[in-house]
Amino acid sequence: MKPLIAKVRPKRGFARVTHYVLLGLLPVVVFVLVRVDFVAVAVALVLLSKWRMLAVKPRFWPANIRANSVDILVGLAILIFMTQTGSQLWQLVWTGLHIVWLTVIKPAANTLMIGIQALIGFLTGLGALFMIGDAAPALALVFATGMICYLCAHHFFDGFSEAYTRLLSYTWAFFGAGLVWVLSHWLLYYPSTGIIAQPLLILVPIGYGLAAIYYLDHTDRLSSSVRNQFVFVMCIWVVIILGLSDWSDKIV
Repeated sequence: MKPLIAKVRPKRGFARVTHYVLLGLLPVVVFVLVRVDFVAVAVALVLLSKWRMLAVKPRFWPANIRANSVDILVGLAILIFMTQTGSQLWQLVWTGLHIVWLTVIKPAANTLMIGIQALIGFLTGLGALFMIGDAAPALALVFATGMICYLCAHHFFDGFSEAYTRLLSYTWAFFGAGLVWVLSHWLLYYPSTGIIAQPLLILVPIGYGLAAIYYLDHTDRLSSSVRNQFVFVMCIWVVIILGLSDWSDKIV
């Protein structure tokens, strides 16, 4: 079910300028709240910024929440990235990227940009999850990964009006959750400082590769040789990651 809330986006004049100023103000306020260590308030602000998705009858809430889930994922992920660094410069960089997301990437409504939105949400969502979830129970990681995979896949396939969106989204969620269930018993980070988790290095390239194959096929630009090249590169990448990992003393 499509969300019933129409996007309010003025096309010209003072209203348009005000609209973009208000969009850009949210990341700035979040940055200030992080700097003064009011992280809980910043989280609440990111969530409250999506209040319009609940401004309808409750039976429409699930569809609206799902439609806005990628935006929420990106906002919370950037907030987590900001809290995990003590560098004001990097926090400003994340603030700038958040502004670009809100004013340039998120408002786009063409098929390619919707796919890019889903891929950005997938990368940032998983990155933030494993950045703060290294000590979380395996079940929590599995559930959160499955939800991120499902929501981002659903957003991606919605942009193509795919007839089997729900089935494909559940399949990708099951694959992501299953992979994390296995790898959570040997949760490795690269480098040793614990920045990038091994599941992220496997799921994201596979997800991006499959998304590229689907997009090329949908636009009638996929040949068998190109498809085989994508599959070969993805397989080689997974073999390299698994083969170069140190499994000896990482068992939980």
